[in-house]
Amino acid sequence: MSRIRPRLLATLLAAALAPALAGQEPPEDPPVVADLQIDRSGLPARIDGIEGVQPLFRDGRVFIAGQPSPEALAQLHAQGVTAVVNLRTPAETEDRQRVPYDEAAAVVALGMEYISIPLGGAEHPYTSQAVDRFAKALADHPGPVLMHCTIGWRASYLWVAYLIREQGFALSDALARGEAIAITPDPLEGLLGRALTVQYVDEPQP
Repeated sequence: MSRIRPRLLATLLAAALAPALAGQEPPEDPPVVADLQIDRSGLPARIDGIEGVQPLFRDGRVFIAGQPSPEALAQLHAQGVTAVVNLRTPAETEDRQRVPYDEAAAVVALGMEYISIPLGGAEHPYTSQAVDRFAKALADHPGPVLMHCTIGWRASYLWVAYLIREQGFALSDALARGEAIAITPDPLEGLLGRALTVQYVDEPQP
């Protein structure tokens, strides 16, 4: 049975793959494809032992996580992380009840680069530009990189889109990696007792 998954997944992945589906030519100067050091035979590994961040997974050299504390940032920096990609919106990061410290300042103080790619709400929609910016961050930083949101959900979706568009992963393989981190299966799968697949509304019909 083929259905459209929740609107967020369909929107993000369709936007990420739109150029390929439309048969557009790639840009003249495409970004360097980053070496992610991913073991394609396995799934992202859950990382324990770092206090102040949940969940925390590692897929190759990329850490995908929920909101880290200053202590967690310091521990990740000690493990070689050179850049932190924050997907939370300015309204979230500036709310000291949600994030009780200045994350950007803490990251810079540790000697890492802070990269904001806000996703969520009408002001920060899910677009292919987010994949572009994340791809550039990985190309610019050949070592470990942390990408996070609140609980790893938005980060998992961006990770899936990046793997499909920039690393050539099959949709099913990329989704499996996202679901191993924080993407939850469509509840209709449980209710109907069968797996659902993504159907792109702008995909050419045979």
